[in-house]
Amino acid sequence: MKKYDYLIVGSGIYGSVCAYELKNKGKKVLVIDKRDHVGGNCYTEKIENIHVHKYGPHIFHTSNERIWTYVNKFVKFNNYRHHAIANYKEELYSLPFNMWTFNKLWNLNTPEEILKKIEEQKEKIDNPKNLEEQALSSVGRDIYEKLIKGYTEKQWMKDCKDLPPFILKRLPIRLTFDNNYFFDKYQGIPENGYTELFEKLLEGIDIELNSDYFDKREYYNSLAENIIYTGPIDKFYDYKFGDLEYRPLKFDIKILDRENYQG
Repeated sequence: MKKYDYLIVGSGIYGSVCAYELKNKGKKVLVIDKRDHVGGNCYTEKIENIHVHKYGPHIFHTSNERIWTYVNKFVKFNNYRHHAIANYKEELYSLPFNMWTFNKLWNLNTPEEILKKIEEQKEKIDNPKNLEEQALSSVGRDIYEKLIKGYTEKQWMKDCKDLPPFILKRLPIRLTFDNNYFFDKYQGIPENGYTELFEKLLEGIDIELNSDYFDKREYYNSLAENIIYTGPIDKFYDYKFGDLEYRPLKFDIKILDRENYQG
């Protein structure tokens, strides 16, 4: 007889919420994670009295009241609103593209002027074959060179000519001076960091950290009737369908004396 009803591989948002809900339905659950902490990529660690997002920043945002009520059962959220800034050769631009961006770029003030300028800048390219051609045909060279090319190539570690055109559809143009990154009704970050959220979700549930599912796959499969797997899908199938090009990231943490380094 199996020891657990469910084995959950990975303690990120999906795995932790599943564990919490299954436990409340009377199911016996084991959560394993290959890292030495819960929370997956949303894990936060307190350094110099600052909640540091160890795997990059995460802003919780939703317009679904039910979801917002649900997460607020566990932790208190602050009122953080995300405003992104692009630095192109020491020139600062508001992102995503909005009226502040275009005012800085071309010294234009109205949606009509901006739409006319974009139309003038567009290059006629039928059936764009890559991201660069898509950008040039959609928004023109100024926006592409200053606000798309460098960031995109850094993010994907590929030349824009080697990326598919559909990626650009993620970059909206907003003809408004509202520079909120998200328009969702509910936004914020847990006041005490995300780790508290995961600790409360997983309270009373068996957890094994520093445990790689693939090191003892047969053993872990023998423990539970059902498996919920939240890791890399290509690895789960032993790469028989090929490798997915996951983007690697490396974070260097620096502690600086200046009190307000980024403004």
